[in-house]
Amino acid sequence: MKKPNRSKFSRSSRFGLGFGSLFLIFFGLLSVSGVGASDSAASDYSIIASVQNQTLVQGVTSREPVANASVTVTTPGGEVIGTATTDEQGLCTIAVPTRDDYLITLDIESLPDGLQLIDANKFQVSITKDLFTTNTKRVTFFTGQSGTAGATETERILQRLADGIRLGLIIAMCSVGLSLVFGATGLTNFAHGEMVTFGGLMAFFFNVNLEIPILISGPIVIFMGGLFGLLFNWGIFARLTKRGIGLISQLVVTVGLSIMLRNIYLFQFGGRTKQLASFSKQTNLEIGPIGITPRDLTTAILGVIILVSVALFLQRSRLGKAIRAVSDNVQLASATGIDTRKVIRVVWFAGGALAATGGIFRGLDEQVSFSMGSDLLFLMFAGITLGGLGSAFGALIGGFSIGILVEMSSLLVPSELKVAPALFILIVVLIVRPQGILGKSQRVG
Repeated sequence: MKKPNRSKFSRSSRFGLGFGSLFLIFFGLLSVSGVGASDSAASDYSIIASVQNQTLVQGVTSREPVANASVTVTTPGGEVIGTATTDEQGLCTIAVPTRDDYLITLDIESLPDGLQLIDANKFQVSITKDLFTTNTKRVTFFTGQSGTAGATETERILQRLADGIRLGLIIAMCSVGLSLVFGATGLTNFAHGEMVTFGGLMAFFFNVNLEIPILISGPIVIFMGGLFGLLFNWGIFARLTKRGIGLISQLVVTVGLSIMLRNIYLFQFGGRTKQLASFSKQTNLEIGPIGITPRDLTTAILGVIILVSVALFLQRSRLGKAIRAVSDNVQLASATGIDTRKVIRVVWFAGGALAATGGIFRGLDEQVSFSMGSDLLFLMFAGITLGGLGSAFGALIGGFSIGILVEMSSLLVPSELKVAPALFILIVVLIVRPQGILGKSQRVG
């Protein structure tokens, strides 16, 4: 009696179970952690008012929260909805019954002695129901000095250069992992931004929810980021490759994976940006005309150390040379006895760890949000395109250059458009020199 052929069914079942395992493990991790779950689960609407005192030191602005300031929310007709007083973080939350039009008024008399609004006419903010894109709406009142007063052109250029170096280090760190995966597997991973976000969210969970200092929780999060990268490879892409699924189809999978993860992050974390507890209140150090907090200076130094270590590892170590060989030519590397599967696993782990590190540093530099990685994704692509697709060293140079370009461009264009020049560079490089700075030109056809 002829036995039924179950080979295709078995392969499909194993793949389905693998993908299901990836989803359940990841979603379970976020659900158990409860990262910001209450924000998205809340059904009431609220307005968060922030009062910040802004000071200017040699052209560099710094902000400190203002406590005990009274804020009132009313309807346009004058009906009082609620009144609250800011806490030590300069924040207060006032619940509102529904998504509607409101007036938020700061009581000038409640400000501490010596503090005045930068613009005396902006003691009241009007918001409409169309601005309630999430359950909460945030407004900020600024006291103190205007950020545009007193800074010379040279000071502004040097400050933007310093900010660009910090951003460039973060982009370079994230871009190396993206470039390594592309070089070893040929996969363009549009979900890499969500790997960056994973690092930021896990750092927030350990640092804020569990109150573990970032110096202790940081290495744990970086290791978890590496495991997350391995989970990507084991649960999805290694199985797709084994089944002969092409790179274009895998690229489409990464896009869908990115959308899925971003929505999971939004569901668990909420739409608001949140601050890490460690090193949140610091004053600027004055290094000549440049102002920088000790936190940002430390992360910049650590970023340089990490990137130099990665470069030395790729250049000097045996495993690093194997990674470069696989990136240059997988078939030739396999023919010379290199275990390409092991190298690919190492690359996915390294890519996830570097992405998580970038997420931690970005969360310290700015704030943590559900879209923090996807906001950097096209800057990463611009960096690896400029440096050379598949080249780890090119990603270092390209990502660093893009970060500086983004911050320096804010001197010429509005800050909302400062990313546009970097994307324009991406287009120009693709037209003029598609292989990038350190990439190798290839014969087509």
